[in-house]
Amino acid sequence: MSCGGQGVFAALFTAARLQGIFSDRARLQAMLDVEAALARAEARVGVIPVGAVAPIVESCRVDLFDIPALAEAAALAGNPAIPLVQALTARVAERDGGAMRFVHWGATSQDIMDSGLVLQLHATLDLIEGDLSGLSVLLADLAQRHKATVIAGRTWMQQAMPTTFGVKVAGWLSANERHRQRLAELRPRLLVLQFGGAVGTLASLGASGMAVAAALADDLGLALPDLPWHTERDRLAELASVFGLIVGSLGKIARDISLLMQTEIGELFEPAAPGRGGSSAMPHKRNPVGSAYVLATAIRVPGLVSTMLAAMVQEQERGLGSWHAEWETLPEICLLTGGAIEQVTTMIAGLEVDVGKMRANLDVTRGLIFSAAVAMALAPFLGARPAHILVEDASHRAIAERRHLKDILSGDASVRAHLSEADLAKLFDPANASGQAEALVDRVLAARQEKT
Repeated sequence: MSCGGQGVFAALFTAARLQGIFSDRARLQAMLDVEAALARAEARVGVIPVGAVAPIVESCRVDLFDIPALAEAAALAGNPAIPLVQALTARVAERDGGAMRFVHWGATSQDIMDSGLVLQLHATLDLIEGDLSGLSVLLADLAQRHKATVIAGRTWMQQAMPTTFGVKVAGWLSANERHRQRLAELRPRLLVLQFGGAVGTLASLGASGMAVAAALADDLGLALPDLPWHTERDRLAELASVFGLIVGSLGKIARDISLLMQTEIGELFEPAAPGRGGSSAMPHKRNPVGSAYVLATAIRVPGLVSTMLAAMVQEQERGLGSWHAEWETLPEICLLTGGAIEQVTTMIAGLEVDVGKMRANLDVTRGLIFSAAVAMALAPFLGARPAHILVEDASHRAIAERRHLKDILSGDASVRAHLSEADLAKLFDPANASGQAEALVDRVLAARQEKT
């Protein structure tokens, strides 16, 4: 019954708090919580005797059960709910022989497993949403502090035009805020009861079926859906997909940080700490270990999401194999997502920003990074295409002669006919090269402020 995220790699890829939510003990306790709530709900509606409730509820404690024995029995039964209900019935019988008759009354195994899972996902969402909120706070502060810090914009892994580090961070923040909104929107669709009995019609409870379902949903703090969803798995697939999006955005952050941490660039550095990012062979190494873990997660999670999407195709009123494929897949997605958020949060909280190196790297191309700005300045006089060709030819000369582009352009009569030395100096000044970067950062920060 265990899922991924255990053992020696657990601390690298998963969040400790989520490991607790998806442990075998927690999974079984969630199912027992549903059984206890079912007894209370049915007594409240008058379906079972009130006297049967206490013996059932008192027996719904996971420490009363032999978990390895349940796991072994589940392999034969087809799911863990069947041996759990059998063991629970035996525990109740020890307390009250009459009450044992009302254990699991009118329910089916999937009702208990799915509703228990929803309880686990409720706790997971609370943690994930809180962690994403904390990450947004860090990103907003970083974007604000560096909204005017000029950095080389890079396209196709090459220097393109100047931007600001604040704009880059604002992009990370904006995506994170959209994910927070997505999670808020899916909550009412996801956090719903599963209760329908054998084929989803509540037939075993007769006319009391809907009343029991409503009471059970109320007891568990879940919404009552329009009908049971035993083989309609879009709710779980939606959560998996949103978590996949979150991990993808976190992977983008990790990719950017690791690239800017390369020796030849050296503009960012993950937090330093004893034992963090070292090499067993090279004493000088400072490796982007946090980024590595996040990127590994970003590689793993899409495949798991595809499993959840494939598992949506289920047979009639009960899935054969496809339901089973979800059992470990969705918890692993949750564990990996939580771990990636923790890793990125740690990186952003202690991120070292080398502003001096960002400024120095603007000069490595000897002014080529400003070529587009010069072409745009010449376009009103020469036309867009002729201006582009002129600056392109000058750029080729600058590269071939290993000279600064500004010097090449200063000696070109067709350029000097329209741009003075002061004009050129302004075009090659990094402070004037980042366009509306600061305004864009302000827009992202203002949009976030409106939501909080």
